[in-house]
Amino acid sequence: MCGFAGIVDLAARVDDPLATLAAMARTLVHRGPDDEGVSFDAALRTGLAFRRLAILDLSPAGHQPMRSASGRYEIAFNGEVYNAPALATELAAAGARWRGHSDTEVMLAAIEAWGLHAALARFAGMFAFALHDRRDRCLHLVRDRMGIKPLHYTWVGGEQAGVFAFASELKALLRVP
Repeated sequence: MCGFAGIVDLAARVDDPLATLAAMARTLVHRGPDDEGVSFDAALRTGLAFRRLAILDLSPAGHQPMRSASGRYEIAFNGEVYNAPALATELAAAGARWRGHSDTEVMLAAIEAWGLHAALARFAGMFAFALHDRRDRCLHLVRDRMGIKPLHYTWVGGEQAGVFAFASELKALLRVP
């Protein structure tokens, strides 16, 4: 099942972003009892939190949030890309190297190789994810074509100077001060 959450705090309103992200992740423990991860880019004021239910890759190589090979992208992903093995074969033939066996890693390699929109057009599955493009200073929130996996978002404190928060479940949003 998995679950993810995150914040974009451009006005630096959250005193302890890592603690906030960890609190958000703890509300999602029932979605992913196997692992937890949080990351916060202080320069870009953007953070991701993740709770993992290990299914495809049981090793630590499936830990999230996960960075792309170049370090440009960071993702927190819930769902499954059914055609990930075929995409992995194609990407490996073009030079991609794998640390593990997760569809998350395949997604990141596809996004790096083909760009977000072209990669999305090739993903067959059910998913929601947050993709932080560190180079372009941009956050993409994405759901599959049918909207199967949940993704909620809000402004805490108003759009002008507030904190943008998102999560797999509403109760995680309540942890943002």
